[in-house]
Amino acid sequence: MKKQLENPEGEMFYRTTGLVSASQDEEEGEEEFKGHNNHVQYWNGLAMGNHTQVSEFILLGLSEQPLHRQILFGLSFGLYLIGCTGNLLTILAIVRDPHLHSPMYFFLSNLSLLDICFTSTTIPKMLVNHLCGNTTISFSACLAQMYFFIAFGAADSILLSAMAYDRYLAICCPLHYVTIMSILRCASLVLIPWISANLVSMVHTILMTRLSFCTNRIPHFLCDLNALIKLSCSDTQVNEMLVLVLGGSVVLIPFVYIMASYTPIAVAVWKVPSAQGRWKAFSTCGSHLCVVSLFYGTIIGVYFNPASTHTTQKDMAATVMYTMVTPMLNPFIYSLRNRDLKGALRRLLRTNGEKDVERQRKEIDKQIQG
Repeated sequence: MKKQLENPEGEMFYRTTGLVSASQDEEEGEEEFKGHNNHVQYWNGLAMGNHTQVSEFILLGLSEQPLHRQILFGLSFGLYLIGCTGNLLTILAIVRDPHLHSPMYFFLSNLSLLDICFTSTTIPKMLVNHLCGNTTISFSACLAQMYFFIAFGAADSILLSAMAYDRYLAICCPLHYVTIMSILRCASLVLIPWISANLVSMVHTILMTRLSFCTNRIPHFLCDLNALIKLSCSDTQVNEMLVLVLGGSVVLIPFVYIMASYTPIAVAVWKVPSAQGRWKAFSTCGSHLCVVSLFYGTIIGVYFNPASTHTTQKDMAATVMYTMVTPMLNPFIYSLRNRDLKGALRRLLRTNGEKDVERQRKEIDKQIQG
């Protein structure tokens, strides 16, 4: 209840003190509100700080131990050198030998070129990291590596299905093979993988630029799509959905097509009367199936398994398989089972060896005459 005042002065005092106390309450309330607002802004600032765009990433690699890095450098360099040399020799042998100017070897030379590009996207950077210890990579360079890694890998996948189509026509439709596999058809079957793969890679790269990251430490030796998505603090539902949708279009669909095309191929090979004819068809298809098993087996294991079964070690081991081991084995798998290609490689090496001997002989003659 209000206290009853008896004189005007007291009433004035009551009103004055009431106004003072009210103003004090308002000031205290404003200060409390400002304090609360500052507190909220502080935590919002921290939260926004955790979602800032990074300028560079740190690739943790296969191991952080110096001794392990030296061993891994030697192994990686050896695999990369063998793979690039084998694929380059395959391309040169096919280009220089007129007997190998056929659709099958045209596709094989393009596969070798893709393997060189695919490994060169990631392995040189990893070798520099192991040798120099500088594991940083700028944001733009990381996106560029991811773009070309996806593009070359997807083109590799689609090209393997084109090679299966070529084998199907050669074995199941031999009378119409030359008519169907024209130069224009071969060129289109090579251009489609390159164009489709670049479109898929462009979509993933554009969506990746919209993400923010909580940390810049990538537990991988390359800028892998899945690894970058896991580092993001943004909403990645669209990215994850497109990994499945676009990944299925460039990996699962070609793989299913390859497996389906080999059913009539197996039936046709079984009906070949001569053992030599069966062996020739089997050697060609067996090489392709071996490459398909190595390539698709590791990729499907990394990108299309449940997330609960994924571990960093398993993902990196599988990535090593399809980025280093498989491209290195491809030229050996095809050349060991193919007499024509082995003969072309021998002639190529013999010709180069004879040229080197002749060049050295001329140099010796010049020195003697001088």
